[in-house]
Amino acid sequence: MPLFKRPREDETASRMIKKGAPLSVYEIYARELTAWEFSKKRGEMLDGMRYYAGDHDILRRRRTAIGAGGESICAENLPNTRIVDNQYARHADIKTNYLLGKPVTVKSESDRFSKALSETLDADFMRTLREAALLSLNCGIAWLFPFIDGEGRLRFRLFSGAEIMPLWRDEAHKTLDAAVRLYFTEQYFAGEKRRIKKADIFTPDGVRTCVFSEGTLYPEGARQSYVSAGGRELNWERLPLVPIRCNAREIPLIRRARTLQDAINLLESDLLNNMQQDVHNTVLVLKNYDGQDLGEFRRNLMTYGAVKVRTVEGHDGGVESLKVEVNADNYDTSLKLLKRALTENVKSCDARDDRLGQSPNQMNIQSMYSDMDLDANAMETELRAAMFEIVGFVTAYLELTGRGSFSGEDIRVIFDRDMLINESEAVENCVKSKGIISDETITAMHPWVEDPARELKLMRGSR
Repeated sequence: MPLFKRPREDETASRMIKKGAPLSVYEIYARELTAWEFSKKRGEMLDGMRYYAGDHDILRRRRTAIGAGGESICAENLPNTRIVDNQYARHADIKTNYLLGKPVTVKSESDRFSKALSETLDADFMRTLREAALLSLNCGIAWLFPFIDGEGRLRFRLFSGAEIMPLWRDEAHKTLDAAVRLYFTEQYFAGEKRRIKKADIFTPDGVRTCVFSEGTLYPEGARQSYVSAGGRELNWERLPLVPIRCNAREIPLIRRARTLQDAINLLESDLLNNMQQDVHNTVLVLKNYDGQDLGEFRRNLMTYGAVKVRTVEGHDGGVESLKVEVNADNYDTSLKLLKRALTENVKSCDARDDRLGQSPNQMNIQSMYSDMDLDANAMETELRAAMFEIVGFVTAYLELTGRGSFSGEDIRVIFDRDMLINESEAVENCVKSKGIISDETITAMHPWVEDPARELKLMRGSR
């Protein structure tokens, strides 16, 4: 099968339009895009990115009180602390760095291919891959778009799940028929800057840019190929969008964390609100009061901070308050329970876990990491599949640029997880293994060694 193909008629459009269909291909794309843009699934993706950035629902909270007639009104003078304790972002970073905090290693039995892979999938790619994994946690899925830049190098551009509408050929989401990227751009019209909504339609036969306005797609220019080489316009053999999933079902982390995160924010905010209790929000007891109804009384009290009381039939009137004592210990206990529940639900870990104790052994550390390790296994499976797709594009690029044909070469993808270890225990185990297993294996497992081959060379040179 050829690695590249020349542009041809839009086969995807032909499959989408059945014989005698009343809609054009652009009308079909427009309807699908309109439904997806305001769908619950995309809204959840946007919420995931919003919560990671610290924009939580608590920031839009309003305090209310009972006004005249018993109706709820906004009480602007009540304490309204809005605290964002972003545990969600903390755990998203922990899970990402655990699996991708260290670069992924891609190796082959062929030294030439291994060298070409390391040069192409360089530090910049590893940084992009880490960001893609983080976006996949926030959105359930992220996308990498391979392209050849102006200097002739293969690069990968990152798109969030909320930016790409996929059109899958199968229910298992294994093969893409097409995809549409929805984004905004700014353009000047008569000296005025305007925000324009656009859509790039990706098919195996190229990409077409359209303006998306009021549910209608208006094509701009001709369809463009994905690759230009030697004066030729070429396309990849498959659609150049690689899905990066956090799990097989593409469920974002925010779905497991949102209610608990909101509860943590609310609890901490309410604690400070209650610590600021004053006459404006304390429960009041009225004696011999013949003024307005209670709703109006409460509103005047919030406005002026005072109330007039007079004697009725020789009995003294008065106003007393029922003070509510704030027990911070109750809040502290509830907060610990919520944070622990959040940690367990997102399958993360907490370095302050009670299992660590004063001198944790490796079994205690592994127990703390157990949930996150199991979840990382599922994410690693998805990332490994994505890496094989990425290497396919690298192989095509290497052949196009004349650096060799490596089709059919086997590769290994190695993830170096960043787990805490008990170094003293690990070093002791390495010493005890001397004579039982090879020096190469012992050196690779030593916690202080970063390059086992170089370390062995230094050891042999010192003898």
